[in-house]
Amino acid sequence: MRTVYLGTSDFAAAVLERLASSSYRPALVVTRPDAAKGRGRAVSPPPVADTARALGIEVDQPASVNDDEARARIAAAQPDVVVVCAFGALLKEPLLSEQELINIHPSLLPRWRGAAPVERAMMAGDEETGVSIMRVTAGWDSGPVCLAQAEPIARDDTYGTLAPRLQELGARLLIRALDERPPFVEQDEAKVTYADKIGAADRTLDLSRPAAENERIVRALTPHIGARIELPGGAFLGVRAARAGGDGRLELLEVQPAGGRPMAYVDYVRGHGPVPGAG
Repeated sequence: MRTVYLGTSDFAAAVLERLASSSYRPALVVTRPDAAKGRGRAVSPPPVADTARALGIEVDQPASVNDDEARARIAAAQPDVVVVCAFGALLKEPLLSEQELINIHPSLLPRWRGAAPVERAMMAGDEETGVSIMRVTAGWDSGPVCLAQAEPIARDDTYGTLAPRLQELGARLLIRALDERPPFVEQDEAKVTYADKIGAADRTLDLSRPAAENERIVRALTPHIGARIELPGGAFLGVRAARAGGDGRLELLEVQPAGGRPMAYVDYVRGHGPVPGAG
């Protein structure tokens, strides 16, 4: 079976590696254009582009995968299935009708459709998440599902410990779906929730809120996005590790001053004093 792979993120790069080692190695990888990243805003390729090139797979980075030229390159690879994982752009007609598109989505659909399903599940205090294999249709993650499997969220999980388990699970379910071609079942629209992209307000801890909520935010955004506290004067202090204290306040364990390196909170306090409202 010939495949083409559409993906962008670190999560998608990990799944690509597993897929490339199977009998479904993609003939072509399509990803997003290079973009400015980090504090220095240096232009760099997305993780999937780097991974595909390291694997010796042809890479296309169109401005839009829905354009005629991009669709023609996909068609030229003659795929039986186009696999999509964390691509980060809406797929539209006529691409949806031209190809069979199967998506790997890291949630138990219909819960947490959208851009940040892993983070939102952790922030909400869900006891489990998982991976769903679904057919791509018009709309965000709204297509029918053929396979799904749950993954517990441990009390001490961060995004950095949970995501690799979901990557491995997603790759296994994808290969099983390609092997077995199980039937697709429509999602229950009455149970839909949405996982909006993480914005600046989502990252900023409100220390007047319950400490358990803030702890979940810290864990959900570590290490890739990062939670933060707004200090008096308007500067931000990154929070890399924290826990709900016995006094009801958020106990900071590891922080990162703007432009500085991560440090233990006790060391930060020696130089800057305690953060108001934190333990």
